[in-house]
Amino acid sequence: MTDRLSIALAQINPTAGGLAANADRIRAARAEAAARGADLVVCPAGAVSGVPLLDFAALPAFLDAVEAMVRSLAADTADGGPALLVGAPWRDGAKRHNAALLLDSGKVSAVRFQAVTDADEIGAPEEDHFDTGPMPGPVNVRGIRIGLLVGGDLTTGDVAETLAESGAELLVGMLAGPFAPGRADERMQAAVARVVECGLPLVAVNVVGGQEGRVFDGGSFALATGGRLVAHAPLFAEHLLLTRWEHGADGTWDGCEAETIPPAEGMEALYAAVVLGLRDAVMKNGAPGVVVGLTGGLDSALVAAMAVDALGPARVLAVRAPLPAGEAGALADSLDDTAEIVELLGCRLDNVVLAPVLKAADSLLAPALAGRESAAAADRLHGRLRAATLAALADRMGALLLSTADRTDRLLGLAPEETGCGYAPLADVPKVAVLELARWRNASQLAGSRGPAGRVVPERVLARRLKAETPAGLPPVETLDDLLAGLLDGGLSLADLAGRGHAADRVATVWRLVLQAEAGRRQDPPGPRISRRRPQNLRRFPIGGSFIDLT
Repeated sequence: MTDRLSIALAQINPTAGGLAANADRIRAARAEAAARGADLVVCPAGAVSGVPLLDFAALPAFLDAVEAMVRSLAADTADGGPALLVGAPWRDGAKRHNAALLLDSGKVSAVRFQAVTDADEIGAPEEDHFDTGPMPGPVNVRGIRIGLLVGGDLTTGDVAETLAESGAELLVGMLAGPFAPGRADERMQAAVARVVECGLPLVAVNVVGGQEGRVFDGGSFALATGGRLVAHAPLFAEHLLLTRWEHGADGTWDGCEAETIPPAEGMEALYAAVVLGLRDAVMKNGAPGVVVGLTGGLDSALVAAMAVDALGPARVLAVRAPLPAGEAGALADSLDDTAEIVELLGCRLDNVVLAPVLKAADSLLAPALAGRESAAAADRLHGRLRAATLAALADRMGALLLSTADRTDRLLGLAPEETGCGYAPLADVPKVAVLELARWRNASQLAGSRGPAGRVVPERVLARRLKAETPAGLPPVETLDDLLAGLLDGGLSLADLAGRGHAADRVATVWRLVLQAEAGRRQDPPGPRISRRRPQNLRRFPIGGSFIDLT
């Protein structure tokens, strides 16, 4: 048995269903790892197939194609280079599993299945509904017994304990853990717990990238015995992390200090997650760029900045199509702010004059609406016509139209311009966090950003948001976001909400708006989920539901 082992953690960004492209990524990672002297290359859960798969995982034709691609990758290992551990859906009779497959010497040498469902989504999303497998034993990688933890297996001590009792010398986690604030720390804490419990070192590789409203954050790492961190890959970026291990006289493996990149935290992590989700929504859909309707407001300014950071200014078209509503002075300020936003970002600006379209629509409907005119209805119509105009422009270019609505507005039905949008970067970002993200971006910049350094949101836009009033009958945005979080995410009762300072009549008003907005929310464009809400816990209410009495 060898006394030295080099393990490369291939933190890659696969595409759901993109088998050929995913295999190319795996092959490129293996080639780089071989050049750096690796003995084993570990890829994340779902590396061959992409994640999440949803109903792809139930298609026999897709599973056949996955198996064929895995065997093609296995054939590559006949060259004498590093062994491969890859993740993919795999059939075992009538069951479908989230599997880890060891490819070596030109064949599939071993298969292990995820044994435990991930209750906290630390290791894998649950949308794919895989069957759990039996408690696994270790696999033999060139004379070394390695225990595999697939997806949710990291979250419990049962699987790791079984592997240790079966003779495993080192643990390998193959994860597809989505981002949420604090979840990277929880993933690390779970791994440390497994190391301390079993007395075995552990390496873990996580998927990175945006897919199906999820953002997978990477952050692969290696822990020596006792829980000592010896290597850490960056969050939100593809990376090949090489770790080196030596077999000591006491019979244990110890890791040598290697590359350790501190993880992003706080607003930086939140901003990076949204930008990665936006970038992959464009890249994985093959769109040449995006269209953003600028209003001079904070939401649209932040979305434009994120788009430029994700794609570069050449692939972002800002469109100024102002509505004639409001005071003339306010409209002039908005136009000036829009021009400054575009100047700061360096992207292209197109101007669209909507007045003739709006006038024609008003004239067309005037006879039918005689005596029943409503200013609010007219404003909604104008907003939808603006949205349709932007959508038509994006369609003509083949670009993705970005919604500028945040989570607060979507929950309350205050985003009529969602119509026709292809992606909503701020879909899960509360209004208060929008302001915090804009402030962070004005003072900082992501590594690898394609946008300009320095300020990207004019100070006047920030100041206007601070002074902005919510619609009549609604509290200030800080209070409103707290109420929505408690009501929809925390499941708090009226008494609990009252304890947080929310009066019963205010709760009733917000609850009524949430119910009334349900039909519209079902038509909302997708966006990156960056909260801790799991798919089955996303709130859905009956359309037309009339249960409004929360007492």
